[in-house]
Amino acid sequence: MNKSLFFKMAFAATCLAYVVILLGAYTRLADAGLGCPDWPGCYGHVGVPKNVDDVAAANQAYPDRPVEAAKAWKEMIHRYFASTLGLLIFAIGIIAIKKRNEENHAFKLPLFLMALVVFQGMLGMWTVTIKLNPAIVMSHLMGGMATLSILWWLTLRSGKLFTFGHVDSVYLEKLKTPALIGLVIVVLQVMLGGWTSSNYAALHCVEFPTCIGGEYLPAMNFSEGFTLWHGTEQNFEYGILSNEARIAIHTTHRIGAVITALFVLWLGFKLLLTPAYSPLKNAGVALLAVVTLQFILGVSNVLLSLPLLVAVAHNGGGALLILTMVTLNYLVRSQHSILKN
Repeated sequence: MNKSLFFKMAFAATCLAYVVILLGAYTRLADAGLGCPDWPGCYGHVGVPKNVDDVAAANQAYPDRPVEAAKAWKEMIHRYFASTLGLLIFAIGIIAIKKRNEENHAFKLPLFLMALVVFQGMLGMWTVTIKLNPAIVMSHLMGGMATLSILWWLTLRSGKLFTFGHVDSVYLEKLKTPALIGLVIVVLQVMLGGWTSSNYAALHCVEFPTCIGGEYLPAMNFSEGFTLWHGTEQNFEYGILSNEARIAIHTTHRIGAVITALFVLWLGFKLLLTPAYSPLKNAGVALLAVVTLQFILGVSNVLLSLPLLVAVAHNGGGALLILTMVTLNYLVRSQHSILKN
């Protein structure tokens, strides 16, 4: 079956958005978020300064942030991919505007996506210029997840990817609420993960299932840990919070992981019991697999002291879990628009 140009572009943008999220996680976890202290260039260049005179000028302009080429290239590669994604999203938006009068063609979501990607660019700029303020870093992460989710929804809507037999509308109606609750829980857990990472709290519990010193609940400061805004004047690289505040963040993320795992496992098994409705059964298998993988990666981050690739994979797993929940919500809410291939 020939797929439309819109579908192909939406799918390509979804894949690229996933790569951008992984690159962003890699940049952040490799402590390269300020590898280029300015924006949108790098020390005033389109790329990382190379020759001796350019490096000397950059070091003079930013004496507190001398050129580290390895970190700067990580940051710039992320920016290049993100910029490419932005251009692709605008191309999708232009197609949507041209086809706005066609029946069943998406229009409002692509326009919202165009606005979102502009805001994402601003968040990316503020991430650098306000020096990794945790609230901005987490917002930037969640903006990326929202971009990915909307692109995937557009892909599902335009691609007609699923084949259905008999659809039990009553059963689907009963699934709408748990599917939505599951999506909300997963999004909140990813936000907690972003807050943990942006406050450098991932290694403030170094044991599992206990936290530290054999204690499940050591001294914690929730008020400090969940104060969302700390101004714009200081450098937030490597974190500014006390150990007690970071332990509170980490512990909350762990509790959220247990709640998320239990709900998603329940929902996944419920979907496996769906009578004669294979797309939902497949969604159940995907939920069980991804949430199990996420839990293993999270524990591995603690026990192995946050290996870079494992930590990046944990970010990618969070994105996959959101995508799986988006797919489930699409299945139970948009079955009227899904036709046999």
